[in-house]
Amino acid sequence: MSAIKESVEIDCRPEEVFSYVTVPSHLPEWQESAVSARLVGDVPLGVGSKIEVTRRMGREFTTTLEVTEFDPPRSWHYHGIEGPVRPDVHGTIEPLDDGRRSRLTLDIDYEGHGLGRALIPMAVRPRARKEFPRNEQTLKSLLESGTG
Repeated sequence: MSAIKESVEIDCRPEEVFSYVTVPSHLPEWQESAVSARLVGDVPLGVGSKIEVTRRMGREFTTTLEVTEFDPPRSWHYHGIEGPVRPDVHGTIEPLDDGRRSRLTLDIDYEGHGLGRALIPMAVRPRARKEFPRNEQTLKSLLESGTG
C-alpha cells in the first residue's frame, strides 16, 4: 500500500498530461519541494533511464530514480535507487469523456537510507501529504491554462 495516493481530474487529453508530467525538467514547475530535475545521460526517457531530482525539505537532498515502467499515455513508475530518501512513484492516467479529459493518479511511498530512515516518518511523509494536493492543483492549472 502506498503512503500517499492522490487523484486529480484535468481538462486535457491523456497524451498532453503524460507528455508534461513525465518530463523531469518540469517537476520544479509544479512540485513545491523540487529544486531541479534532469534526465541522467544522453538517452531518451524510458525504461532503464535515470532521473536525478534535488528537493528542499528543510535541507536539500538529491535522489536518483530509475524508470521501471513507461507506457505512454497510461502509466509510469520511477523507483529511487540512490540518496537518503528514495521515492517509489507510480502514476496512471485514465481517459475521461472519450479522451477529452484525464484523471491523473499518483501513488508514492518512500524508502530511507542512512539519515533518510529518520527523516521519512518525521519530515518527508508529513510534508509530502500536505504538498501533494497543492502540487496536483498547480499541475491542473498549468495544463488547463496552456502554460504547461
